[in-house]
Amino acid sequence: MTNQVSEFPTERTFQYQHSLPPLPVPSLEGSLAKYLDAVRPFATEEEYQVTAAVVKRFGEGIGKDLHQKLLQRARTRRNWLEEWWLNAAYLELRYPSQLNVNFGGPAPYLEHCWPPTEGVQLQRNSISMWHTLQYWDLLRTERLDPHKAGNVVLDMDQFRMLFCTCKVPGVTKDTIINYFKTESEGPCPSHVVVMCKGRFFSFDAVCDGHILNPPELLRQLTHVKQCCEGEPAGEGVAALTSEERTRWAKAREYLIGIDPANKTILETIQSSLFVVSLDDAKPYATAENYTPVTREALTGDPTIRWGDKSYNSISFADGTFGSNCDHAPYDAMVLVTQGYYVDQQLKATDGKWKGSETVRPMPLPEELVFTVDDRVRSDVAHAKQQHLCVCLQTQDLQVVCYAFTSFGKAAIKQRKLHPDTFIQLALQLAYYRQHGRLGSCYETAMTRRFYHGRTETMRPCTLEAQNWCHTMLLPAASVSVRRKALLLAFNKHNKLMAEAQNGKGFDRHLLGLYLIAKEEGLPMPDLFTDPLYSKSGGGGNFTLSTSLVGYTTVLGAVAPMVHHGYGFFYRIGDDRIVASCTAWKSSPETDAETLFQNLVTSLHEMLHLATTAQL
Repeated sequence: MTNQVSEFPTERTFQYQHSLPPLPVPSLEGSLAKYLDAVRPFATEEEYQVTAAVVKRFGEGIGKDLHQKLLQRARTRRNWLEEWWLNAAYLELRYPSQLNVNFGGPAPYLEHCWPPTEGVQLQRNSISMWHTLQYWDLLRTERLDPHKAGNVVLDMDQFRMLFCTCKVPGVTKDTIINYFKTESEGPCPSHVVVMCKGRFFSFDAVCDGHILNPPELLRQLTHVKQCCEGEPAGEGVAALTSEERTRWAKAREYLIGIDPANKTILETIQSSLFVVSLDDAKPYATAENYTPVTREALTGDPTIRWGDKSYNSISFADGTFGSNCDHAPYDAMVLVTQGYYVDQQLKATDGKWKGSETVRPMPLPEELVFTVDDRVRSDVAHAKQQHLCVCLQTQDLQVVCYAFTSFGKAAIKQRKLHPDTFIQLALQLAYYRQHGRLGSCYETAMTRRFYHGRTETMRPCTLEAQNWCHTMLLPAASVSVRRKALLLAFNKHNKLMAEAQNGKGFDRHLLGLYLIAKEEGLPMPDLFTDPLYSKSGGGGNFTLSTSLVGYTTVLGAVAPMVHHGYGFFYRIGDDRIVASCTAWKSSPETDAETLFQNLVTSLHEMLHLATTAQL
């Protein structure tokens, strides 16, 4: 999604929210038929017949009752999935979310005006912050045009969650607090929290009704840096946000209990526009190899990331940037559009500030100092040890992030093929070549054409994709046979994606039926305990967790969904494809570096096939 900004907009950012259609409930028969089709590549004939019988019984029995109850729920809610999805996918999870749920990645500025350079961290940060604050103001004043797919208006609610939003841990379930308001709705917090060397500082980004300019922001950032240079590191309380959720919730309760002032500090962090992390790391990424900065954004110093914050902007000592964001309140496309806006503004000005150099008198940043005792210090030490053990000492999370520069969107579209489908099938072939089988795969499908719509699952691992991969590895297969198989796989993928985006996917539907049975204390239907359900990816067991981040300059990364799997985010430019791939090193089955190299091979083979076959 590109950012269309209007000085005098004819359409306000959020004006269509109440006219969007409700999220539909697909037909039970349609969803079960699609489910059976999706599990087929993972089953022997005998296994498939067993599952088909399970599905038949479900559809004729308990499934009918659950479906009727789901329809009744949908009559009283404009989005029957929204609350369920937030709880099941995010808020009820108990494992550490900073590494396992959050997404992060590199800022694209290093591709043009801001290559890695030492000594410019604060100066660049002040300019980047200013553009980010301008984006906040566009949302506040509703001057960002509503997104559309053709003439279809898309839901913009998630954009309310980018700023002034934070997750708060609970013993059994977390909550999300959002303080953002448009100008017409009332006052909105305008302070920023800066983290440096385990310490917290806060200052208002607005003075006398005007956003601080870069020289003013630089003065504030310089003060923070000077306060921390040559001084002992702070207590590092932020590391607690990287903990297991229940443990963090109990530590937070204790922190508030020993001094009520700690609650005020927590609320200051929670309500802030965003968090700026001044990081001493020097990833030295390049426009061809984003791996160092991507890894650092995902797994870096936990004492200068507030893992529950909707947006942590990370400024590295080598002048590069990254981000780390809680996934619960919004999906990656929100940060992508904001990041692309900043990138385009920087590119237009060559990364320089060309406005006023005046620095108005204003209060310096205030340090936020938690009251701690030995128990808190012990909790922080435990959190740091857990995080560092996974991320630094064993470096268990393998991260590779490279640019494939042989071709991009232009060459693919010239062959009349859909770029996203092209990448997805290339990934299937890469996995097939590496592992000798297809991997259950999740691709994000956007459902924003519906009220508060977020995502649906699209499953790229189809029978058609399986047949094509098998054909590609048969030396005797002719070009025409491979071409026919490729076209069938393309057409099936495109059809399933279109259905998912139009509210006719099946995974969220099955989740709804599962949750009704669970909430009502019913025996769990056999469909959800059948081995093929999890083997095909159901219940969050997808081997390949993938998402097209878009056709802009912005990329992200995410950890694998399962231990033996991969996380795979990618962006498609006119002349390049940039992909981030993650895997757990402790899994003997996976290797992200090898998968990327197999992807490169697949991309070349596919373009050659498309060219020689004149598709």
